[in-house]
Amino acid sequence: MELLSLNQLKFKYPNTERGRLEINHFQVNKGEKIFLFGPSGSGKTTLLELLAGVLTPVSGSIKIDGTDLATMSNTKRDAFRADNIGYIFQSFNLIPYLSVIENIALPLNLSLKRRAQVPKDQELVKIQSMAKRLGILDLLDHKTSELSVGQQQRVAAARSLIGQPKLILADEPTSALDFDHREKFLSLIFDICKEQSISLIFVSHDRSLQGLFDRVVALADLNEIKNGGAQ
Repeated sequence: MELLSLNQLKFKYPNTERGRLEINHFQVNKGEKIFLFGPSGSGKTTLLELLAGVLTPVSGSIKIDGTDLATMSNTKRDAFRADNIGYIFQSFNLIPYLSVIENIALPLNLSLKRRAQVPKDQELVKIQSMAKRLGILDLLDHKTSELSVGQQQRVAAARSLIGQPKLILADEPTSALDFDHREKFLSLIFDICKEQSISLIFVSHDRSLQGLFDRVVALADLNEIKNGGAQ
């Protein structure tokens, strides 16, 4: 069953031709794991920001579970993203003055929908369970600024997954890890996504991991504009 669909999508930054995207059609099914690749500067992050509703297209539709982000106000898009989308940033974007457990719980405090999946009286148990699976249970009281890159990565993953979002967008989150650690990390993410029927779009320029995914998509095959983009 389809979760996400793009149709006749066009985007460009003001006053420049760089960063243009034109995608006639792209869809992702519920629970599907997509590996989206392209070189640096090809527009991968731009596409993720469109899917997350951070950027708005010039024209076309971006439908997630039947809701078109392109027709929504900024406020409604922000609320929709908080309710339905987990985002693992390349730089993780953790809040350094908060503890690990506070960072993980953040989506539950921003979304009533995700809070409904994890009521207050179950929050600690749910976070501890996810943290244990990701190997960060003993770090919950630490500040994220005290963690290694690999540990921060797992905190960012836990934050994106808490509260059962419908879609995870991952922007090169494993670029700082060696292959063995990347594969182990992805296996954990895949297991949680499968259990909760969460779709995953994993963006990277490193194709060594593509065999682990359900489907491999080249951004160059999607984008009708062939003169490069913005990362």
